[in-house]
Amino acid sequence: MTYRFIEGSIGRFPDTERFIDSLGSLDHTDFFRADSELIVTRAPGRLDVMGGIADYSGSLVLQLPIAAATHVALQKVDSNRIRILSLGSNSEQRFAELDLADLLSSNQQPIEYDEARRKFSNSDNHWVAYTFGVFLVLMCETNFVFPHGVDILIKSDVPEGKGVSSSAAIEVATMQALNVAYDLQIPAQELALYCQKTENLVAGAPCGIMDQMTSVCGEEDRLLELLCQPADLKGTLALPSELELWGIDSGVRHSVGGSDYGTVRTAAFMGYRIIADIAGRPVKNVEASGKVRIEDSRWAGYLANLSVDEFDATYVTRLPESIRGAEFLDRYDGITDHVTSVAAEINYPVRAATRHPIYEHARVRQFASILKSWQSLNDGPRLGHLMFQSHQSYSDCGLGSEPTDLIVELVRALKNDGLFGARITGGGSGGTVAVLGRRGSAAAIKQLQLEFQQQTGYESLVISGSSPGASIFGHVKVELTS
Repeated sequence: MTYRFIEGSIGRFPDTERFIDSLGSLDHTDFFRADSELIVTRAPGRLDVMGGIADYSGSLVLQLPIAAATHVALQKVDSNRIRILSLGSNSEQRFAELDLADLLSSNQQPIEYDEARRKFSNSDNHWVAYTFGVFLVLMCETNFVFPHGVDILIKSDVPEGKGVSSSAAIEVATMQALNVAYDLQIPAQELALYCQKTENLVAGAPCGIMDQMTSVCGEEDRLLELLCQPADLKGTLALPSELELWGIDSGVRHSVGGSDYGTVRTAAFMGYRIIADIAGRPVKNVEASGKVRIEDSRWAGYLANLSVDEFDATYVTRLPESIRGAEFLDRYDGITDHVTSVAAEINYPVRAATRHPIYEHARVRQFASILKSWQSLNDGPRLGHLMFQSHQSYSDCGLGSEPTDLIVELVRALKNDGLFGARITGGGSGGTVAVLGRRGSAAAIKQLQLEFQQQTGYESLVISGSSPGASIFGHVKVELTS
């Protein structure tokens, strides 16, 4: 089959051109019907430059949308089925089918998020939570009733398990396609929030908002400046022409659904609850499952709003280094986080997990300030120093790994070759390391790759380049012709 454009154009996106070219030559040639329009959307992954896990505590974060992206092609069908064909970057194909009725309860209302999470929790089909979950969130949050099903083809070039938001890119590209197909007119930032709900409430991954916001609202070669309270988009910061960013894959698979990330996130909210008690903030139980509400006008409900000076002077020594969940629940009832819960049997690193977002928020603000008043490459080492501090803080929380530590040390060793700083990204415990350096320092990055491979036996993937978010790309409509 061939195709013709109905609406929009691919502009300067060669990956979109390749994707559309492939639609007429699928192995599953019967997946799409000829002479019926396809809606094509595109959403990039992201490189976490600064901020990372502090997002769930209200920190400022700086995020770069990367060149690698996920494409979705959607076609409406006459039946009530939803069919998903996913083509991974390694040519792996995954297929799933669901009837719209499966997302409805006996009284024809959308099923509860808890039920959906259980439905898609099986390891063999968990990936569908990021796609079918988008339908459920739209049904629950907008009261939209899908009149019929759709066929969706997904092709992702965003590496999975590397901490560069492959799941967010899938959610965003899928929701953007539905937004266009049904003329839902969901604003960009609201769309990102719905995608976060998909990941939190259906997929069960307790991520913050920065991944989805960057995939939706990011701008090419600019850092998205986002205050996560809950999603205050400050704008974007131009990366000075003298600087360049890379992501170096450590070879250790990363998942925000992993126990380490969840433990540290919960510990930070435990620390906030203890600080509220020390400060005499009124606390109310709001439900029986260990959730509380803190009457807190001073810090606006966000741990990151507590200053470093006040934290060090008043609270740090009064926080336990660690505390078992059972002891915490006996003394403090619960936490304000509606995504995670305190488990009685886990020992939580409260002091380090609480300290991290307070200090990280200060670091990110300083990083942004340096960029806004950029003078010359002499400022590069100052940015690098902040990245090194951020990396160490992750390790203090228990979110480091030997391979990511090695990459950071190799960057330190190559500082005379144009590299300024590095830090583990996203949820930590592996994944990708962000590296900042002088533009044109490809030789130093290649040297880093070689030395890392010699010491670990693993050939790292280097992530480079940037591209705009889904809201800037918009959509393209094409028609396949037989």
